[in-house]
Amino acid sequence: MMSKATYPLKLPVSIKKAAQRLAKEDGVSLNQWIAVAVAEKVGVVETAADFFRKRAGKAMGDKLMTFLRQAPKTPPEPEDAIR
Repeated sequence: MMSKATYPLKLPVSIKKAAQRLAKEDGVSLNQWIAVAVAEKVGVVETAADFFRKRAGKAMGDKLMTFLRQAPKTPPEPEDAIR
């Protein structure tokens, strides 16, 4: 059994109404719908953080400027230019 904690949640009325509508469409309580939505968001954020941590490996930020100074001094492609 999973332990549970309560948290008083204050939502803008428009968000609460939308969440209530979606919960009803899913056939679940508003509480259950919000708990699943929060769990999904936690999973996405933790997965992204893990991905970037692994992708960065042992890279150090102090080497970034050295790398950028060695980059060729070429203008951006026309479609990449800031207008």
